[in-house]
Amino acid sequence: MIFEKPKLFNTIRELLLVMMLLALIVIGRLGWEYRGYRSFVSQPFVYVHATILSTYPKTRHGKTYAVIKLRSQAGRTIYTTAYRKDLLRGERLYLQLSPGRQITFWNYLGGMYCKSKIKKVEPPLSDIRSRLERWVGYQHNTPMMRSFYNGIFWASPIPKTLREPIAGLGVSHLVALSGFHLGILWGMIYGGLLLIYRKLQQRHFPWRHALLDVGSATVVILSFYLWLTGFPPSLLRSFVMLLLGWGMVLMGIELISFSFLFTITMLLLALAPSLIASLGFWLSVLGVFYIFLLLTYCQNASKKLVTLVCIPVGIFILMQPLVHGVFGVTSLWQLLSPLLSIGFIVFYPLVMVLHLFGVGGALDGGLTYLFSLPVVSEEHLMPAWVVAVYLAMSLGAIWRREVFWILGLTATIYGLYLFV
Repeated sequence: MIFEKPKLFNTIRELLLVMMLLALIVIGRLGWEYRGYRSFVSQPFVYVHATILSTYPKTRHGKTYAVIKLRSQAGRTIYTTAYRKDLLRGERLYLQLSPGRQITFWNYLGGMYCKSKIKKVEPPLSDIRSRLERWVGYQHNTPMMRSFYNGIFWASPIPKTLREPIAGLGVSHLVALSGFHLGILWGMIYGGLLLIYRKLQQRHFPWRHALLDVGSATVVILSFYLWLTGFPPSLLRSFVMLLLGWGMVLMGIELISFSFLFTITMLLLALAPSLIASLGFWLSVLGVFYIFLLLTYCQNASKKLVTLVCIPVGIFILMQPLVHGVFGVTSLWQLLSPLLSIGFIVFYPLVMVLHLFGVGGALDGGLTYLFSLPVVSEEHLMPAWVVAVYLAMSLGAIWRREVFWILGLTATIYGLYLFV
């Protein structure tokens, strides 16, 4: 007799009721945000404290200026320009903003451009994160390597000069912190603590449950890490999903289910409605959606085949039409993406250990060579209506195996068109 795990929802009706309730909460939260937006744009001036996330030097009509990305104390993302060359990432500014009616509600949620006057510049805070970033930076001789490692460790902004080769290699998902990184961290922390726990458990408390005790400690550590990184949307989605998934495993509820993913997505939008305008958040959700889709239709294959072939290659193929609906950069080097994704599973914990012992620059030579490969790219942007049809097919693949194979064939043909 085979016993199945209980599902998160017993019927479609239960799922729809929960979705409707969460949707009402999201609408209510968006209404409150819209009220704040109307108040913001109706004022001639607004004074805010904000921290510089990154600066982008520009030249126009012979004049040099910088586009500055800021995060306000309220958590808003703000872009502005300044004709100063001495502004550094991490510095805190006291700004006079001129909102203007040109700022849309979508911009207000996701990131808005405002004219500004800098009233005061304060030095960066000497907090835990800044000290950790400096510790990582001291171990590298080039700004590119400092930016790369602080990006994959602490979600620090990546400069354009590094983003371009990363996009050309098709590994942007490895640099932007997401569930992939969180899964590796869970395995490292949980596995390390479990080795210690097992020895103590056998001698002192054999009745205790390792998944509960060690899992609780791992969640606390990852919560601290999430705070250190500043709660990036894709990592926040992954953490909430991991937290609730851990709880479901403890209760014996089925974990790999689309109803679970939809519930997590709506719950996060209810908690933080500004995520609706976050591209990183939606790409992260779609990545997990296609993983679930592949696991559903590859469940009879061996675990090694699924882990090493089905997931990395399948995600690369299925995500291409959607990625090219937003980013048009296409290069033959992007075909290395599945292999580099598999290698990252070993690379990420390895470089963490190397940095812990102060020798983080050991692999800089190989990475510098990789990022300096000549990338000849083309622009292939998928029309919005095609993306919409592809998304509709993806949803249909949840219920029909035939639609899944048509979806995979469509994505494969598109990939051959791009790279052959």
